[in-house]
Amino acid sequence: MNPYTQKMLRDNALEGKTYIVTGGGSGLGFSMSRYLLELGANVVIASRNFDKLQQAALDLQQPTGGTCLPLACDVREYDQVEHLIAQTLSRFGTIDGLVNNAAGNFIAPTERLSSRAFDTVLDIVLKGSKNCTLALGKHWIDKGERNKVILSIVTTYSWTGSAYVVPSATAKAGVLALTRSLAVEWAQYGIRLNALAPGPFPTKGAWDRLLPGDLAKKFDVQHSVPVGRMGEHQELANLAAYMVSDFSAYMNGEVVTLDGGQWLTGGGQFSMLKEITPEMWDMLEAMIKGKKG
Repeated sequence: MNPYTQKMLRDNALEGKTYIVTGGGSGLGFSMSRYLLELGANVVIASRNFDKLQQAALDLQQPTGGTCLPLACDVREYDQVEHLIAQTLSRFGTIDGLVNNAAGNFIAPTERLSSRAFDTVLDIVLKGSKNCTLALGKHWIDKGERNKVILSIVTTYSWTGSAYVVPSATAKAGVLALTRSLAVEWAQYGIRLNALAPGPFPTKGAWDRLLPGDLAKKFDVQHSVPVGRMGEHQELANLAAYMVSDFSAYMNGEVVTLDGGQWLTGGGQFSMLKEITPEMWDMLEAMIKGKKG
Protein backbone atom coordinates (compact mmCIF):
# COMPACT_ATOMS: atom_id res chain seq x y z
CA MET A 1 0.00 0.00 0.00
CA ASN A 2 1.18 3.52 -0.82
CA PRO A 3 2.56 4.92 2.49
CA TYR A 4 1.59 8.44 1.46
CA THR A 5 -2.11 7.55 1.45
CA GLN A 6 -2.21 6.22 5.01
CA LYS A 7 -4.57 7.92 7.46
CA MET A 8 -2.87 9.62 10.40
CA LEU A 9 -5.33 10.20 13.25
CA ARG A 10 -7.10 7.55 15.30
CA ASP A 11 -10.69 6.58 14.49
CA ASN A 12 -13.35 8.94 15.86
CA ALA A 13 -10.69 11.52 16.74
CA LEU A 14 -13.10 14.31 15.77
CA GLU A 15 -16.33 12.71 16.95
CA GLY A 16 -18.90 15.33 17.98
CA LYS A 17 -17.09 18.17 16.20
CA THR A 18 -18.68 20.29 13.46
CA TYR A 19 -16.68 22.06 10.76
CA ILE A 20 -17.53 24.36 7.86
CA VAL A 21 -15.39 23.86 4.76
CA THR A 22 -15.80 26.50 2.07
CA GLY A 23 -15.21 25.14 -1.40
CA GLY A 24 -15.63 21.71 0.16
CA GLY A 25 -17.41 20.15 -2.79
CA SER A 26 -14.40 19.63 -5.04
CA GLY A 27 -10.63 19.28 -5.19
CA LEU A 28 -8.65 19.57 -1.99
CA GLY A 29 -11.74 20.81 -0.13
CA PHE A 30 -13.50 17.56 -0.96
CA SER A 31 -10.55 15.48 0.25
CA MET A 32 -10.29 17.39 3.51
CA SER A 33 -14.04 17.13 4.08
CA ARG A 34 -13.98 13.39 3.47
CA TYR A 35 -11.28 12.80 6.06
CA LEU A 36 -13.03 14.98 8.65
CA LEU A 37 -16.13 12.85 8.11
CA GLU A 38 -14.11 9.64 8.42
CA LEU A 39 -12.85 10.89 11.77
CA GLY A 40 -16.39 11.31 13.06
CA ALA A 41 -17.00 15.02 12.51
CA ASN A 42 -20.06 16.67 11.02
CA VAL A 43 -19.10 18.68 7.95
CA VAL A 44 -20.86 21.56 6.20
CA ILE A 45 -19.62 22.12 2.65
CA ALA A 46 -20.39 25.48 1.08
CA SER A 47 -20.11 26.98 -2.39
CA ARG A 48 -22.23 28.83 -4.94
CA ASN A 49 -23.16 25.85 -7.13
CA PHE A 50 -25.74 24.03 -5.03
CA ASP A 51 -26.45 21.26 -7.57
CA LYS A 52 -22.79 20.17 -7.61
CA LEU A 53 -22.65 20.64 -3.86
CA GLN A 54 -25.58 18.27 -3.29
CA GLN A 55 -23.93 15.57 -5.38
CA ALA A 56 -20.65 16.09 -3.57
CA ALA A 57 -22.42 15.68 -0.21
CA LEU A 58 -23.83 12.34 -1.35
CA ASP A 59 -20.41 11.26 -2.59
CA LEU A 60 -18.95 12.17 0.79
CA GLN A 61 -21.62 10.61 2.97
CA GLN A 62 -21.97 7.25 1.25
CA PRO A 63 -18.42 5.93 1.80
CA THR A 64 -17.89 7.59 5.19
CA GLY A 65 -21.27 7.15 6.85
CA GLY A 66 -20.90 10.67 8.20
CA THR A 67 -23.22 13.65 8.13
CA CYS A 68 -22.40 16.17 5.40
CA LEU A 69 -24.67 19.18 4.95
CA PRO A 70 -24.43 21.08 1.64
CA LEU A 71 -25.31 24.77 1.88
CA ALA A 72 -25.26 27.31 -0.93
CA CYS A 73 -23.21 30.37 -0.03
CA ASP A 74 -21.35 33.05 -1.93
CA VAL A 75 -18.56 33.87 0.52
CA ARG A 76 -18.16 37.28 -1.11
CA GLU A 77 -21.49 38.31 0.45
CA TYR A 78 -21.37 38.83 4.22
CA ASP A 79 -25.11 38.34 4.71
CA GLN A 80 -24.90 34.96 2.96
CA VAL A 81 -22.06 33.93 5.26
CA GLU A 82 -24.15 34.90 8.29
CA HIS A 83 -27.01 32.80 6.89
CA LEU A 84 -24.59 29.89 6.39
CA ILE A 85 -23.58 30.08 10.03
CA ALA A 86 -27.21 30.34 11.20
CA GLN A 87 -28.21 27.27 9.15
CA THR A 88 -25.26 25.29 10.51
CA LEU A 89 -26.13 26.20 14.09
CA SER A 90 -29.77 25.30 13.49
CA ARG A 91 -28.75 21.83 12.32
CA PHE A 92 -25.84 21.00 14.63
CA GLY A 93 -26.12 23.44 17.53
CA THR A 94 -22.47 24.44 17.50
CA ILE A 95 -19.53 25.07 15.18
CA ASP A 96 -16.04 23.98 16.22
CA GLY A 97 -13.98 25.08 13.26
CA LEU A 98 -13.78 26.71 9.85
CA VAL A 99 -11.63 25.83 6.85
CA ASN A 100 -11.25 28.82 4.52
CA ASN A 101 -10.66 26.92 1.30
CA ALA A 102 -12.77 28.69 -1.37
CA ALA A 103 -10.50 30.17 -4.03
CA GLY A 104 -10.22 31.45 -7.58
CA ASN A 105 -7.24 32.09 -9.82
CA PHE A 106 -6.15 33.32 -13.24
CA ILE A 107 -2.83 32.61 -14.91
CA ALA A 108 -2.02 35.57 -17.13
CA PRO A 109 0.29 38.53 -17.51
CA THR A 110 -1.13 41.09 -15.10
CA GLU A 111 -1.41 43.80 -17.75
CA ARG A 112 -3.79 41.55 -19.66
CA LEU A 113 -6.20 41.29 -16.72
CA SER A 114 -9.17 43.59 -16.42
CA SER A 115 -9.75 45.32 -13.12
CA ARG A 116 -12.88 43.21 -12.75
CA ALA A 117 -10.97 39.96 -13.21
CA PHE A 118 -8.45 41.07 -10.59
CA ASP A 119 -11.29 41.95 -8.20
CA THR A 120 -12.96 38.58 -8.72
CA VAL A 121 -9.99 36.75 -7.22
CA LEU A 122 -9.57 39.27 -4.40
CA ASP A 123 -13.26 39.04 -3.54
CA ILE A 124 -13.38 35.23 -3.38
CA VAL A 125 -10.06 34.62 -1.64
CA LEU A 126 -9.44 37.63 0.60
CA LYS A 127 -12.89 39.10 1.10
CA GLY A 128 -14.46 35.63 1.35
CA SER A 129 -11.97 34.49 3.99
CA LYS A 130 -12.45 37.75 5.87
CA ASN A 131 -16.24 37.40 5.77
CA CYS A 132 -16.23 33.84 7.09
CA THR A 133 -13.56 34.53 9.71
CA LEU A 134 -15.19 37.72 10.98
CA ALA A 135 -18.75 36.39 11.07
CA LEU A 136 -17.83 33.18 12.86
CA GLY A 137 -15.36 34.88 15.19
CA LYS A 138 -17.98 37.43 16.22
CA HIS A 139 -20.42 34.60 16.97
CA TRP A 140 -17.94 32.67 19.10
CA ILE A 141 -16.85 35.75 21.03
CA ASP A 142 -20.42 36.94 21.59
CA LYS A 143 -21.46 33.52 22.91
CA GLY A 144 -18.31 33.04 24.96
CA GLU A 145 -17.51 29.79 23.17
CA ARG A 146 -13.88 28.67 23.41
CA ASN A 147 -11.60 26.00 21.95
CA LYS A 148 -12.39 27.03 18.36
CA VAL A 149 -10.13 26.98 15.33
CA ILE A 150 -9.86 28.58 11.89
CA LEU A 151 -7.62 27.07 9.22
CA SER A 152 -7.01 29.03 6.02
CA ILE A 153 -5.59 27.40 2.91
CA VAL A 154 -2.98 29.73 1.44
CA THR A 155 -0.04 29.15 -0.94
CA THR A 156 3.72 29.24 -0.72
CA TYR A 157 3.73 32.39 -2.82
CA SER A 158 1.77 34.11 -0.04
CA TRP A 159 5.17 35.23 1.29
CA THR A 160 7.29 35.20 -1.88
CA GLY A 161 4.79 36.60 -4.36
CA SER A 162 4.58 35.08 -7.82
CA ALA A 163 4.51 36.48 -11.30
CA TYR A 164 1.51 35.68 -13.52
CA VAL A 165 -0.81 34.95 -10.57
CA VAL A 166 -0.64 38.40 -9.00
CA PRO A 167 -4.32 38.61 -7.88
CA SER A 168 -4.01 35.26 -6.12
CA ALA A 169 -0.66 36.15 -4.56
CA THR A 170 -2.05 39.46 -3.34
CA ALA A 171 -5.17 37.86 -1.88
CA LYS A 172 -3.40 34.93 -0.24
CA ALA A 173 -0.83 37.26 1.33
CA GLY A 174 -3.74 39.16 2.84
CA VAL A 175 -5.26 35.96 4.20
CA LEU A 176 -1.93 35.03 5.79
CA ALA A 177 -1.67 38.49 7.41
CA LEU A 178 -5.26 38.15 8.65
CA THR A 179 -4.42 34.75 10.14
CA ARG A 180 -1.28 35.89 11.95
CA SER A 181 -2.87 39.10 13.22
CA LEU A 182 -6.00 37.51 14.64
CA ALA A 183 -4.02 34.60 16.10
CA VAL A 184 -2.63 37.11 18.59
CA GLU A 185 -5.78 39.19 19.00
CA TRP A 186 -8.29 36.36 19.42
CA ALA A 187 -6.24 33.89 21.43
CA GLN A 188 -7.67 35.47 24.57
CA TYR A 189 -11.11 34.28 23.42
CA GLY A 190 -9.99 30.70 22.91
CA ILE A 191 -9.82 30.99 19.11
CA ARG A 192 -6.77 29.69 17.24
CA LEU A 193 -5.93 30.65 13.66
CA ASN A 194 -3.42 28.85 11.44
CA ALA A 195 -2.70 28.48 7.74
CA LEU A 196 -1.70 25.60 5.49
CA ALA A 197 0.29 26.22 2.30
CA PRO A 198 0.05 23.27 -0.12
CA GLY A 199 2.37 22.75 -3.03
CA PRO A 200 1.35 20.79 -6.16
CA PHE A 201 -1.49 18.38 -5.43
CA PRO A 202 -3.15 16.95 -8.54
CA THR A 203 -6.85 17.78 -8.76
CA LYS A 204 -9.11 16.70 -11.58
CA GLY A 205 -8.80 19.16 -14.45
CA ALA A 206 -7.19 21.91 -12.36
CA TRP A 207 -3.92 22.18 -14.25
CA ASP A 208 -5.68 21.65 -17.58
CA ARG A 209 -7.88 24.65 -16.82
CA LEU A 210 -4.92 26.79 -15.78
CA LEU A 211 -2.56 25.55 -18.50
CA PRO A 212 -4.57 23.94 -21.31
CA GLY A 213 -3.14 21.87 -24.14
CA ASP A 214 0.57 21.03 -24.24
CA LEU A 215 1.45 23.78 -21.78
CA ALA A 216 0.55 21.60 -18.79
CA LYS A 217 3.19 19.10 -19.94
CA LYS A 218 5.72 21.75 -20.94
CA PHE A 219 5.55 23.40 -17.53
CA ASP A 220 5.10 20.27 -15.43
CA VAL A 221 5.53 21.58 -11.88
CA GLN A 222 6.47 18.11 -10.63
CA HIS A 223 9.96 18.73 -12.03
CA SER A 224 10.39 21.63 -9.59
CA VAL A 225 9.65 19.52 -6.50
CA PRO A 226 12.87 18.28 -4.85
CA VAL A 227 11.26 15.05 -3.58
CA GLY A 228 10.37 14.25 -7.19
CA ARG A 229 6.62 13.75 -6.94
CA MET A 230 3.28 15.45 -6.47
CA GLY A 231 1.48 15.40 -3.14
CA GLU A 232 -1.19 12.86 -2.27
CA HIS A 233 -4.54 14.26 -1.15
CA GLN A 234 -4.49 12.14 2.00
CA GLU A 235 -1.23 13.77 3.06
CA LEU A 236 -2.86 17.17 2.97
CA ALA A 237 -6.05 15.88 4.59
CA ASN A 238 -3.97 14.36 7.42
CA LEU A 239 -2.29 17.68 8.13
CA ALA A 240 -5.51 19.70 7.87
CA ALA A 241 -7.33 17.34 10.24
CA TYR A 242 -4.51 17.61 12.76
CA MET A 243 -4.50 21.41 12.52
CA VAL A 244 -8.25 21.70 13.25
CA SER A 245 -8.13 19.10 16.02
CA ASP A 246 -7.42 19.49 19.73
CA PHE A 247 -4.10 17.70 19.15
CA SER A 248 -2.71 20.98 17.77
CA ALA A 249 -3.96 23.09 20.69
CA TYR A 250 -0.54 24.76 21.14
CA MET A 251 -0.25 25.72 17.45
CA ASN A 252 -1.39 29.29 16.81
CA GLY A 253 -0.49 31.86 14.17
CA GLU A 254 1.51 29.30 12.20
CA VAL A 255 1.67 28.61 8.47
CA VAL A 256 2.67 25.03 7.63
CA THR A 257 4.11 24.31 4.19
CA LEU A 258 3.45 20.97 2.51
CA ASP A 259 5.13 21.12 -0.89
CA GLY A 260 8.05 18.68 -0.99
CA GLY A 261 10.45 21.64 -0.75
CA GLN A 262 9.23 23.24 -3.97
CA TRP A 263 9.09 26.86 -2.85
CA LEU A 264 12.73 26.74 -1.82
CA THR A 265 13.75 26.07 -5.42
CA GLY A 266 12.69 29.54 -6.58
CA GLY A 267 10.46 32.47 -5.75
CA GLY A 268 6.97 32.07 -7.14
CA GLN A 269 5.34 28.90 -8.34
CA PHE A 270 4.57 30.30 -11.81
CA SER A 271 7.66 32.44 -12.45
CA MET A 272 8.77 30.05 -15.20
CA LEU A 273 5.91 31.33 -17.36
CA LYS A 274 8.12 34.24 -18.44
CA GLU A 275 9.19 31.85 -21.21
CA ILE A 276 5.77 32.12 -22.84
CA THR A 277 5.78 34.56 -25.77
CA PRO A 278 2.99 37.11 -26.43
CA GLU A 279 1.83 34.96 -29.34
CA MET A 280 1.56 31.94 -27.04
CA TRP A 281 -0.44 34.02 -24.54
CA ASP A 282 -2.85 34.92 -27.37
CA MET A 283 -3.31 31.24 -28.13
CA LEU A 284 -3.66 30.40 -24.43
CA GLU A 285 -6.37 33.03 -23.91
CA ALA A 286 -8.27 31.73 -26.94
CA MET A 287 -8.09 28.16 -25.63
CA ILE A 288 -9.28 29.20 -22.15
CA LYS A 289 -12.17 31.21 -23.58
CA GLY A 290 -13.07 28.25 -25.78
CA LYS A 291 -13.17 25.93 -22.77
CA LYS A 292 -15.30 28.38 -20.80
CA GLY A 293 -17.67 28.63 -23.75
